[in-house]
This record gives sequence, structure tokens and C-alpha cells, in this order.
Amino acid sequence: MEDERIIDLYFQRNEDAISESDRKYGHYLKTVSYNVLRNTEDSEECVSDTWLHAWNSIPPVRPRILKAWFAKITRNLSLNRLQESRALKRGGGETDAALDELVECIPDSHNVEDQIDGIVLSDMITEFLSGLPKKHRVIFLQRYFYACEIKEIAALNHVGESYVKTLLFRIRNRLKEALEKEGIAV
Repeated sequence: MEDERIIDLYFQRNEDAISESDRKYGHYLKTVSYNVLRNTEDSEECVSDTWLHAWNSIPPVRPRILKAWFAKITRNLSLNRLQESRALKRGGGETDAALDELVECIPDSHNVEDQIDGIVLSDMITEFLSGLPKKHRVIFLQRYFYACEIKEIAALNHVGESYVKTLLFRIRNRLKEALEKEGIAV
């Protein structure tokens, strides 16, 4: 079913919207969530929570790109669940490793001013990424949005793991330089 039709079902408050969303995007969203959580049951719960969030948000929201909108919700729910899980028990994982890599080039935000600056920062990062070659942008997003492992990224892009590590290191350094050039203290 086409995305516009699925969105129309949400606007009509037709419960088929959820089943159609799950049929079309459920597997994809489970993968997004699993890459963050590394737990099948938690991933399935996050996808179920995604459908609840979508039901409560549409209307009034009309997503422009439904797949990306669902992925963002699922990823955020998964990150929240991971944070809750880490609060209960400390432990490392691929998501922690990916986020730790970004710490050096993204400033921390603790107050309202910093959160507002975060919106500007988000726009700057988007602009920076749009200037990268497509392959580099894809690898960056696979690592830092989808929290894929280095070996998985290498396999998906038919390159070596050392290539991925080096490329990500260089992109992070370029991002840090670009942000500092714009006056963002890192």
C-alpha cells in the first residue's frame, strides 16, 4: 500500500493503518531498533510503541517521508529504552561505542539555551552531511543513526573494516572542524 494511503487511514482513524504500517515497515523498524538494543524482544516492543506513537500523532502530523518518520520514532524509543536499561545495569554495547566516537565532535547540551543551540547544530550537521559524497554519508548514517557495527557497515558497502574506521575518523574530524569554524565549541 502506498504511504499516502496509509497516512489517510490514520487520518480516518482506521485501525488498518497500524496493520498496513507494520506489514510495510515492521521488519525494517525491528532492524533499526535491534541495531540499537541488540535484543529482539525489546526491539519488538519498541516497534509496537512506534505504532502507538504514530496513532497518537497522526493527525495532526502528516509525515512527508513515512519510512523515515517511523525510523526516527523507533530509534528514539530504542535509545530511551537503552538509557533506561543502562540505568539499571551498566554495560557496553555497539550503540555506546558509536555515541562515544561522536562525543569528541558534538558538544554536550544540559540547559535550555544549549537545547535551542541543538536545533542550529542539527541543521549544521545536516548541511555538513549533504556536502559529503553519497557513499560517505551512507556509512556515517549507518554508524551514527542506525548504530551498525563496523564489520556490518564494511560488508554492506563492500569495503574493508579499516576503510570504514579510517573514513569515519576523517569525517568526524572534518565535522569537528566545520562546527568549530561556525563557532560551535566542541
